Amino acid sequence: MKVIQLMYPHQISHPHIEGPYSLATGFFDGVHRGHQAVIELAKKQAQEQNLKTAVMTFDPHPSIVLGQRKEQVFYITPLKQKLDILEGMGVDTVFVVRFTSDFANLSPSEFVDVFIRNLNVKHVTAGFDFTFGAFGKGTMEDMKTLSNKEFDVTVTDKQVQEDEKISSTRIRKLLQAGDMENVHELLGRPFQIPGIVVHGDKRGRQIGFPTANIQAHEGTFVPANGVYAVRIQVQNEWFDGVCNIGYKPTFKNPDEKNLTIEVHMMDFDKNIYAEEVNVDWYKHLRSEQKFDGIDTLKAQIEIDKENALKYLRER
Repeated sequence: MKVIQLMYPHQISHPHIEGPYSLATGFFDGVHRGHQAVIELAKKQAQEQNLKTAVMTFDPHPSIVLGQRKEQVFYITPLKQKLDILEGMGVDTVFVVRFTSDFANLSPSEFVDVFIRNLNVKHVTAGFDFTFGAFGKGTMEDMKTLSNKEFDVTVTDKQVQEDEKISSTRIRKLLQAGDMENVHELLGRPFQIPGIVVHGDKRGRQIGFPTANIQAHEGTFVPANGVYAVRIQVQNEWFDGVCNIGYKPTFKNPDEKNLTIEVHMMDFDKNIYAEEVNVDWYKHLRSEQKFDGIDTLKAQIEIDKENALKYLRER
């Protein structure tokens, strides 16, 4: 899969732009089932019209540039992870458009000229609520008008689950609540955090439950605090595990501010410091809590392990 970085107005041509393309366009954070419907429809049009399948996404999130959010923006799928998912879906080319102030000020017609016509796009597919151009004034109906019949336009219907729209906003709320099973349903796959194994306080090893201390990649959305059934990929192998997100209140000062992600891996005892890992999240088992002693904590961890293994093995 080719990844082509574009930035207006300084980098809007590229020697590897070929086409002609059937293009799916959107921010696609999460690449959830609603996004997948858009991309699959673009792939279908590509097959029917002998085109290459392309996806156009944007980086960073528009709200960062437009100043719509004061808090830090966390992505369901950081860019690298998004690209990996798109490659797995069979996309030929991904255009990553740098979302800058200059780009945000393009009129809808300028957007179509620069980022549709100039890229040799013959078919555009997007969701019913996709907008483009300054202040999001361009709608998919405008896209049809601006095409001048030089390219075709397909608009996907709203994708719903349990009568509610499948959206990145909805998924973020579920992540904040720790509802990994519904997140799985909306994504069409488990929620995943990429990260690296770093040194922790080795408290788990001291009590007989060694853990991998995971530092999530910057910008990753971390679910609600608590204990989860997870699977972790390390050195190209997958292992069942139980994960705690939180502040380890049994050992820590109540004012402790260092959030940790610790995974106890079943049937695993190797030194994996500095290894890149992926953690897939399946089920919230319980909230984090403070125990009155080490023995009580150890007994609960055994229960957590049993519950995690039971859930994962029944899937």
